Amino acid sequence: MVQSSAADVDAYLAEVPEERKDVLVRLRQLCRAELKGFDEVMAYGMPAYERDGVAEIAFASQKQYISFYLMRGDVRDAFEERLAGQDMGKGCLRFRKPDSVDFELVRGLLRATVAAPGEVC
Repeated sequence: MVQSSAADVDAYLAEVPEERKDVLVRLRQLCRAELKGFDEVMAYGMPAYERDGVAEIAFASQKQYISFYLMRGDVRDAFEERLAGQDMGKGCLRFRKPDSVDFELVRGLLRATVAAPGEVC
């Protein structure tokens, strides 16, 4: 699944491959727990979390990996050491296998995102 046409996150999760479902549900739970004041929406065919109408976090089940999108450069910069060695694009942290998702790293990124608004790339 690259881009979903699901109307909401529940529908999105219902259509992901079974071997990724538990991890994606856990990512959603973590986002919902940590991103207080954010709205959960579907944007660009994936679950996203917006503050004041601007998406700052998203995740997706891609063909070859699970993506965690961090659209805040300031947070990426603050976590530069912890992100070193990770499969990371400009704003996309890629986990090639479901069991490779580093939930503690994700929790830290979410908490840093919530701590203060910042510019989205």
